[in-house]
Amino acid sequence: MQLEHCQDVLGYRFRDPTFLREALTHASSANHRLSSNERLEFLGDAILGAIVCELLFRKFPEYQEGEMTRIKSVVVSRQTCAKISAKLGFDEFLLLGKGMGSSDGPPSSVLADVFESLIGAIYLDGGMEAAKRFILKHIETEVDATVDGHGGVNYKSNLQQVAQRQFGETPTYTLLDEKGPDHSKCFKIAAQIGRHGYAPAWGRNKKEAEQRAAMNALSQLAGDAVPYASD
Repeated sequence: MQLEHCQDVLGYRFRDPTFLREALTHASSANHRLSSNERLEFLGDAILGAIVCELLFRKFPEYQEGEMTRIKSVVVSRQTCAKISAKLGFDEFLLLGKGMGSSDGPPSSVLADVFESLIGAIYLDGGMEAAKRFILKHIETEVDATVDGHGGVNYKSNLQQVAQRQFGETPTYTLLDEKGPDHSKCFKIAAQIGRHGYAPAWGRNKKEAEQRAAMNALSQLAGDAVPYASD
């Protein structure tokens, strides 16, 4: 029944349930480490990284390699994987040895591992497209949150700290231009600290433009080239 319920949560039915059982088996409860989910975790980690890279490449054609790398590092982090596992309730399906569980549930590292091992299991059982559907269902919202500054690095928050420390001022953001049809506008926004203006940046929405403008300002304050050219 547990495996049936787990498949309902996954939204995927296994042709060979032994893959699922192995993905849920922590080394602490396995007869041998080769019977645990460690090998599937290794495989799932590689597949997760490849699918996220493809998603970023296709979804953000204007992003440079450095920015895609930053977003990927947040999205495939153990923290994010553990968060998704906890949200889906994978902890109730895990096969753990004595001493691994607690009243608060298994450690976050174990939750992160099982998310990756389940990806590996789905891949082996149903192929890349099945694994891709599962990953995108749960990862794309994490990508959007990271881009909007709700996950990973929040450049507006960082700029505010720097501005208050160096200038005793709070940054402001000015909308300089917008283009495109109403349903698909782009916005050009610049950050300013007191009398100091910084290089503007375009974004697909105002939140994204402000994050990029803040990143430009931080780069200029550090004496680096701005990552987002506005023209």
